[in-house]
Amino acid sequence: MRRIHVGNALSAFGLGFTVPYLYVYVAQVRGLGAMTAGLVLAVFAVAALLVLPFAGRAIVRHGPLPVLLASLVTAALGALSLGLAASAGAVLLSAAALGAGQAVMQPALATMIVDCSTVETRSRAFAMQFFLQNLGLGVGGLIGGHFVDTARVSSFTLLFAIEAVVFLLLVVLMSTIRMPRSPRTGDAPAGAGQSARGSWKQLLRNRAMVQLCVLGFVLFFACYGQFESGLSAYGVEAAGISTSTLGTALAANTFMIVAAQFAVLKVVERRRRSRVIAAVGLIWALAWAAAAYAGLGHVSHVMATAAFVSTYALFGLGEAMLSPTVAPLVADLAPDGLAGQYNSAFALVKQLALALGPAVGGPLAASLPGPYVVTFLAFSLLISVLALRLGRGLTPVQDHPWAARSRVVARGGPVTEAPATKA
Repeated sequence: MRRIHVGNALSAFGLGFTVPYLYVYVAQVRGLGAMTAGLVLAVFAVAALLVLPFAGRAIVRHGPLPVLLASLVTAALGALSLGLAASAGAVLLSAAALGAGQAVMQPALATMIVDCSTVETRSRAFAMQFFLQNLGLGVGGLIGGHFVDTARVSSFTLLFAIEAVVFLLLVVLMSTIRMPRSPRTGDAPAGAGQSARGSWKQLLRNRAMVQLCVLGFVLFFACYGQFESGLSAYGVEAAGISTSTLGTALAANTFMIVAAQFAVLKVVERRRRSRVIAAVGLIWALAWAAAAYAGLGHVSHVMATAAFVSTYALFGLGEAMLSPTVAPLVADLAPDGLAGQYNSAFALVKQLALALGPAVGGPLAASLPGPYVVTFLAFSLLISVLALRLGRGLTPVQDHPWAARSRVVARGGPVTEAPATKA
C-alpha cells in the first residue's frame, strides 16, 4: 500500500509538472498557434474518453498492475515525444499517448487500493490517495515552473524528459509489488465468461451504481469542471479579481485539502456516506453564494477578494469530505472481480464532466455572470437531493460501513458485506 501511494504521488507530480505549461509550449514555444494548443488540450480529454471503457475490461481480465505498467510506459513515450515534437501532427499524437496513459493510471491505482485494503481501511486509504495527489500536483507545478523558459525550447524538452523518467521510475517501483490474489474473469469457467463479456450490462443493471455515476457527473461538472474555466472567468470579469488573486484562491483550495483531510476523515468515516455527500452539496452551495457576493454584491475590492478566495477554500473542504466517501462507495458497489470495471466507469463519467464543464461554464460566466452562479448554486443543491435519493437504495454496509461493523463487533460476530449486486 505504501508503494501504491508513492505511485499516486509521483503520477500526480508528473501531471502537475507539465500540463499547466502545455498551452504555452505548443502555442508560443513551438509556434503552432492558439488553435493547435486548444486542440492538444481537447485531445487529452478525447483520448481519455476513448481508452477508459477498454481499460476497465482490461483491469478485470488481467488485473490492475499489468494495466498500470502499460499505461506508465505509454505516458512516458508520450511525454518524451511531446518534448521533441515540432509539427502539429506529432504534437497531437504525443498528447494523445500522454493523455491516454495518464487517464488509465487512476482507475488502475484505485483498483490496486481496493485489492490491498479492507472495508475497515479503505476510507483512510483513499483519503491518503487524494492528499498525495493534491500534494503531487502542487509540488509538480511549483517545480516545473522553475524549469520552463519560453525563450528556450530545450527547457521544455528537459521538462518532458524528466516527466518521462518519473513514469519509467514508477514502472520499476510498481513492478516490485506483489498484489494479493483477487477474482479475475480469466479465472472463471466458460459459463461465467459470458457474464464477464456482459460486465457493462451488469453495471448498468446496478441501479445504485448508475445513480452514483449521475451524482458523480454533477459533482465534477459543478466543481472541478469550473476551477480553471468558468469560475476563474467569473472572478476576473464579474468580481474584478486579478490573476495573482486567482493563484491565491487555488492555493487556498489546496491548503484547505491538505490541512483538513485527516481531521475531516475522523468525522466523515462515522457518518452515512449519502449524508456526507449531501452535506458537500450544501457546502458548495455556500461556496457559490460567496462567489455571487464577490461578483454581484457591489462590495469593496477587499471584500470581493476575501469572498472569492473563500469560495475556493469551501470547495476544498467539500473535496476533502468526498475523497474518503465516493471512491470507497464505488468499490463497495462492485461485485467480486469487477472493481476495475466500476472504477473505470466512474473515471469515464468524471472525464466527461471535466470535458463538458469548461465548455459550458466558461462562455456562460464571461457573458452572463448572474445566471452562471445561480445555475451552479442550483447544481450544488441538486447534489444534496441526488445523494439523499442514492442513500435510500444502498444497503447499510454500503452507506454506513462503520456503524455496521460496530454492531457486528458488539455482538461478537464476523464482519460481512451485503451483496453489492442487490443495491
